[in-house]
Amino acid sequence: MLAHLEFFPIFTAAFVAFILLIVMTPMAHHLGLVDEPNQRKHHRDTVPLTGGVAIFMAVLIASFVTDVWLKNGSLFFTAAAFIVLLGMLDDKFDLSPKGRLICQFGVAAIMAWSAQNHISSVGDILGSGSSELGMFGYFFTLICVVGVINAFNMIDGIDGLAGGMSLVVLSGVVFLLIFSNNSSAIMGPMLIIAAIVPFLAFNLSWKGFKGNKIFMGDSGSMFVGLTIVWLMVDYTQGSNPAMRPITAAWIIGLPLMDMAAIMYRRARKGQSMLRPDRQHLHNIFMRAGLSSRRALAAILLLGCGYAAIGILGEIFNVPESIMFGGFIVLLIIYSFVIQNIWTILRFIRDKRTA
Repeated sequence: MLAHLEFFPIFTAAFVAFILLIVMTPMAHHLGLVDEPNQRKHHRDTVPLTGGVAIFMAVLIASFVTDVWLKNGSLFFTAAAFIVLLGMLDDKFDLSPKGRLICQFGVAAIMAWSAQNHISSVGDILGSGSSELGMFGYFFTLICVVGVINAFNMIDGIDGLAGGMSLVVLSGVVFLLIFSNNSSAIMGPMLIIAAIVPFLAFNLSWKGFKGNKIFMGDSGSMFVGLTIVWLMVDYTQGSNPAMRPITAAWIIGLPLMDMAAIMYRRARKGQSMLRPDRQHLHNIFMRAGLSSRRALAAILLLGCGYAAIGILGEIFNVPESIMFGGFIVLLIIYSFVIQNIWTILRFIRDKRTA
């Protein structure tokens, strides 16, 4: 690992992110890239939405300065620039869900066709040999990319959640790169981690950073979603993959399951599946009585649990069909619990007071 770990690119990404987070704050107010309080928001003040832009620019500048690039770096940054711009426009003008989806599929097409970073196999998830997708793999990749982008966009609801979940996922990826003797690829996720940490310092108002709160914005949540799915596809395909596809699904399992449960509930109610509401996982934890910080800690621990299952399954070579079956069963249980969460909480509360 140490042979491939370069500290100067990591320091550069963190330092540039720190500077940009400060410099972009007055620009955010000038351009109107701010989050105003409303009935769905937990904050009381106007907060800049430039965290995602700063993270993206920090990774881009660090790559240019240190010549450390993700695979297909030029196409990655092209796709990322489009998704960040889309997020900025959404933050500013509140774009329609359909228009946003069309643009996201366009970005996904850059990844699948231009960069040729697509899913050609989902592994032996059915227990009957490797499932090769052929040409369908390109279209399946589009669905997966848009799904992961929106999963991280939807989970971004309280301070530190999207950034913290990204660190959980990326740390799991780095661990598996080292475990699978692919440590030469760790600088990609490490650059992203380095750029996210300064943002979390401002976002969570760590000691010395209070009074300078910044949000990631749609540009940030969609950028980290795109980055994570770009890396996951790259690391699960090819002749020497760092992990199996089902392992990647487990590592990002919590955001995926939360998105699926939310969209299923909205569809049952006849609502738009991309319509914002206050029924996300963090809303449930907070309405159950947890503070935002405790809700954050609980959700991140839950995310670590999902990632740990995937990592342990990879380490002990648990059959992919078992891992896939377990994932589907847990998804069904998760969806059932989310659909009936208030009945369950009321039952628990009544038992405690009985």
